[in-house]
Amino acid sequence: MEISKAEYSSAAAAASQSKASPASAHQELMGSEILVKSLQAEGVKQLWGYPGGAVLYIYDALYKQDSIQHVLVRHEQAAVHAADGFARATGEVGVALVTSGPGLTNAVTGIATAYTDSIPLVVISGQTSTAYIGTDAFQECDTVGITRPIVKHNFLVKDVRDLADTMKKAFHIARTGRPGPVVVDIPKDVSFKKALYTGYPEKVEMRSYNPVRKGHAGQIRKALQLLLAAKRPYIYTGGGVLLGNACNELRTLVDMLGYPVTHTLLGLGAYPASDRKFLGMLGMHGTIEANNAMQNCDVLLAVGARFDDRVIGNPKHFMSVERKIIHIDIDPSSISKRVKVDVPIVGDVKEVLTELIAMIREATTRPDAAALGQWWETIEGWRSRDCLKYDRGNTSVIKPQYVVETLWNMTRDADAYITSDVGQHQMWAAQYYRFDEPRRWINSGGLGTMGVGLPYAMGIKLAKPESEVFCITGEGSIQMNIQELATCLQYNTPVKVVSLNNRYLGMVRQWQEIEYSGRYSSSYMDSLPNFVKLAEAYGHVGMLIERPEDVEPALREARKLKDRTVFMDFRTDPTENVFPMVQAGRGITEMLLGADDL
Repeated sequence: MEISKAEYSSAAAAASQSKASPASAHQELMGSEILVKSLQAEGVKQLWGYPGGAVLYIYDALYKQDSIQHVLVRHEQAAVHAADGFARATGEVGVALVTSGPGLTNAVTGIATAYTDSIPLVVISGQTSTAYIGTDAFQECDTVGITRPIVKHNFLVKDVRDLADTMKKAFHIARTGRPGPVVVDIPKDVSFKKALYTGYPEKVEMRSYNPVRKGHAGQIRKALQLLLAAKRPYIYTGGGVLLGNACNELRTLVDMLGYPVTHTLLGLGAYPASDRKFLGMLGMHGTIEANNAMQNCDVLLAVGARFDDRVIGNPKHFMSVERKIIHIDIDPSSISKRVKVDVPIVGDVKEVLTELIAMIREATTRPDAAALGQWWETIEGWRSRDCLKYDRGNTSVIKPQYVVETLWNMTRDADAYITSDVGQHQMWAAQYYRFDEPRRWINSGGLGTMGVGLPYAMGIKLAKPESEVFCITGEGSIQMNIQELATCLQYNTPVKVVSLNNRYLGMVRQWQEIEYSGRYSSSYMDSLPNFVKLAEAYGHVGMLIERPEDVEPALREARKLKDRTVFMDFRTDPTENVFPMVQAGRGITEMLLGADDL
């Protein structure tokens, strides 16, 4: 049953009196207070959310403390995206709070985005009181059922006495093994009822959940033998290296062996892009050298990657060349899922790479220098084709690649984070901003979610106020969560928005040009807002940049405005396409390199 105002006032008074009394290990607390104490015990400093009836007791408990900053977003989707961006940049668990019904359903896209990219989140959702569950009550929905396919795990807390233990389990599940989002659904009466609070659990034991951390030594030795005997070796890594905090180990391994390395979209920054051993991103919009090396190597070491469709293209084409594949991953279900591998190694990538490095140091065998030299000659031949060249001399229209390159040259030695939305601008950012450090490139990979860029930037800036944060976006993506410009103002998160405005849904238009004979169905933006005035209406600085010679001065001016959010509307070439490109159903070496290939 619903809780009356009188009952609430009485309980709140009792809780207030309890707070005023000397601290003790055993306290009678409301569920909402236990929840806040759980978050504090987990070290949560920022919480993104939007209130509603089912979570008002939780908001009341938040009001009475000052160690957790609540950030009021303008849409629940943005709350989860902001928590997601925070998690990607810091490696910590991001936390969001939404109300029941539409609050939860609005958050679904953010949860699915984090799930697809294995990002650790705890999303707390309100629910109607337990007596009303299943009665189609106001703002009720089946949170557990709706989110089950897009979470690592979810909980419905029916008893306030279980709340602290449940929160401990939620954070443990979110951050361990293959990370992912966990939803904790809390009915309104559970947040109000009181229970004896004996402290937050120090440890958690879950019989059914024990992710493997240490790799099988015998399998690692097999991998070692293959790697040292390879004539054309290649190291292919994904986001798992960053999530597993194994970038130092990867760099040590690559430098010890002298082997070429490539990254997926989400793996960029794991190995410095400025080093010659890095061949660039691979896959649908990867470089010639990265894709050709992937197809022609004789031993492939895959670390924290999943051989997805955007990376290997047509699996039959990929498997048409005989090679030995070693695959290291924390998640056994990712191994041999799309491509059969020869040496599977299940374990934490940091621990496995550490053991592999130790074995290499102890080994008497060394890589075949002559064969490796010939392999590098072949790679340099591919690289000499300069597949990322574009018309740098154009003075009549802004090339989007030029904007990204200019930003990179300007910030390459700065403490900078780059977020992006999804589309052509995302691929240009991945290709032309050369990331040397991990967790600096924040974007949606697996789900390909438009609208993430601004909330990501907002979440990062709150966590890293001294860093520069740039959101590279397009005029289509930015409008999906543009309301968060209000949040940026309220919470003083001065990010810089770099909008590559080509007046099209660019990637859709590119596919329509190539695959649909130029039938541009609903891909042109006929009525765009005046972004300069819109930014100013939100209390920020707006800039319109229409000439190539104004690109660098505009970026410099925006960077000088350290305490202001700046929206830069770059009017870019509407005909520019992203190349190289691998069409759907083709192999990764069957690349279109430019307009001449169309």
